[in-house]
Amino acid sequence: AVPLSHAEVRGRDDRPPLVLLHGLFGSGGNFQTVAKALVQRGSGTVVMVDARNHGSSPHSPLMTYDAMSLDVQDLLSRLGISKCILLGHSMGGKTAMTVALQQPDLVERLISVDISPGSTALVSEFSAYISAMMSVKIPDGLTRSAARQLADEQLRPVVQPMQLRQFLLTNLVEVKGRCIWRVNLEAISHHLTEIMSFPVFHKPYLGPTLFLGGSKSPYLSSKDYSEINRLFPKADVQFIEGAGHIVHQDKFEEFITAVLNFLPPP
Repeated sequence: AVPLSHAEVRGRDDRPPLVLLHGLFGSGGNFQTVAKALVQRGSGTVVMVDARNHGSSPHSPLMTYDAMSLDVQDLLSRLGISKCILLGHSMGGKTAMTVALQQPDLVERLISVDISPGSTALVSEFSAYISAMMSVKIPDGLTRSAARQLADEQLRPVVQPMQLRQFLLTNLVEVKGRCIWRVNLEAISHHLTEIMSFPVFHKPYLGPTLFLGGSKSPYLSSKDYSEINRLFPKADVQFIEGAGHIVHQDKFEEFITAVLNFLPPP
């Protein structure tokens, strides 16, 4: 396991901690406003985690769900958390499901945001984004805003949606006067097919589970229900009207309400 970087927003001690896992190319910081809102409305402490090869967490050539699950288990043990509510978005949702299926005793409840325990058919699209990011050229000594503008122009032909480009550009950081990607593009590229699929499991997770999808997103649909029911027999599937893949960004209030409604009663 690699020692994951994380940040906490302290909440109520009498409620179980919530651990939030971000998606591909994201970081724990994606959940900052979510964490604050949940705590303000009475949740337990919220832990925002940077996955391996993302954010401030260490880089590793390995990028499988087994490895990412071990990282989370290691973090919970370091933080002295024996049971948590695990919420993951997209890749983080698959990591959360893996943890719950491998170590059910650690997970009191599970929330998977806009992802199912199946394969995601967008490998080629993401492959193109990674190639575009790898080929970005930025001269040394530029200010961060000038560097971002230049990177944005270079990404635009391949990554057309502006919101997605801005999201990818959050990974551009300055180190010793040079702009670099803080995500490990090599490892992600190498394991992309695995990241887009899901490990095989035979034993279900029997805790309460919520699959929370965006109604405008293709990542969670009725074709996933049989696999969801097989692995998560206590699952409830809900869709937030008008939300795309990044549900917590598109429909923030509705997302917070759905999560709070699913938490165990105080």
